[in-house]
Amino acid sequence: MALPRMKIPMKMPTLLDEFRNFAFKGNVIDLAIAVVIGAAFNTVIKSFVDNIIMPVVGFILPGKSSWQDWSFGPEGHHILIGKFLSDTLNFLLIAFAVFILLVKFLKTLQKHVLEEKKGEAPTTKACPACTLSIPIAAIKCPQCTADIPAEPAVAAATV
Repeated sequence: MALPRMKIPMKMPTLLDEFRNFAFKGNVIDLAIAVVIGAAFNTVIKSFVDNIIMPVVGFILPGKSSWQDWSFGPEGHHILIGKFLSDTLNFLLIAFAVFILLVKFLKTLQKHVLEEKKGEAPTTKACPACTLSIPIAAIKCPQCTADIPAEPAVAAATV
């Protein structure tokens, strides 16, 4: 005679639990911070273009109207060239600043870190039996339990 099956109640994750797990992962918070900083950076670049670059362009080029008022086309259907130039210049400056910051600065930083690591002695070696990375001082592999022969430099130092 078979025993009756017992149902074990399992708590199903609620939508709120799933959202909480998603929202508080490190990557989502990092992304939110990046979006806020990006918006602030956009404001600074837009101010730089609107208040410094384009007034100089407007001063150099002839005309009594503001550079943002540059347009052509029939009355009521203007094509706003000045606004387009401003937005294009904003984009180019933001792209250039991001390129300088992310590509050049981080590449230089990475180069310095790699140069610092070149001078350091290695801290791991490969197990001759299973090729697992193990500490230099290990005498037995934790993965395959193989005995690790002593390094020649280490053996000469202990003799």
